[in-house]
Amino acid sequence: MESTSFVTSPTRIFQVNTISEFLSGLNQDLHDWVKGRSAIIRLPLLIYLAYCGLNHFKDHEYSSWFGGLTFGLHELGHVIFRPFGEFMAIAGGSFWQLAFPFIGAVMLLYSRDYFGIAVVGCWESFSLYNLATYIGDAQAQVLPLLSIGGGDAFHDWEYLLVKFGLLEQDTKIAGMVRFVAFLVLLASLWLGIWCCYLMAKAKES
Repeated sequence: MESTSFVTSPTRIFQVNTISEFLSGLNQDLHDWVKGRSAIIRLPLLIYLAYCGLNHFKDHEYSSWFGGLTFGLHELGHVIFRPFGEFMAIAGGSFWQLAFPFIGAVMLLYSRDYFGIAVVGCWESFSLYNLATYIGDAQAQVLPLLSIGGGDAFHDWEYLLVKFGLLEQDTKIAGMVRFVAFLVLLASLWLGIWCCYLMAKAKES
C-alpha cells in the first residue's frame, strides 16, 4: 500500500522569494513524495506514453487514445468561448485543448503528484502535435474536418492565419509548434523516469 502522508505542506514550496528557492523546494518535496510509492505500477504507463510520443514524432497524423479526449476538449472550447465573439469562438477550441492539460498540471503540482504531472505533460505534448498538424493543413486543407452538433465544419486555422496575414507561413508555424511539443515531451518523460528512479531508490533504502 502506497504512503500518502504529507512530509511537506502543499503550499510551502510556493512560499519562496526566488526561482532557485522554488526549484530547490520542488526537488526536496519530490524526494519526500516518492517514499513508499511504487515505480513498477507506473512504468507500463510511462512506456506507453513514450511509444505514443515516438509515433507523434514520426507520423503527423498519428492519434493515441488521448486524441479523442483532445478533440472533445477542442470542441468544448468553441462552445465555452462562443459568447465572446467570432474570433474567440474559433480560437477557443485550440486554446482550450492546450489550456486544460496545463491547468491539470498546476492542480497536480499543488496536490503533490509529480508522476501525474509527467503524464499530463505528455498529454500536453500530444495536444501540441495534434495542433501542429491542424495548423500545417491551413492552406492544403486535406484533413477531414469534424464538428460536434452538426452543421458545416470549417478550418479554424485558415481563419486565424488569414486574420493575422500568416496563411503562407502555416507549415513554418506548424514546425515551431512541433518543436515545442518535442521539448515538452522530453521534459515530461524525463520527469516520469526520474520519479520512477527515485521511487526505486527509496524502496532499496
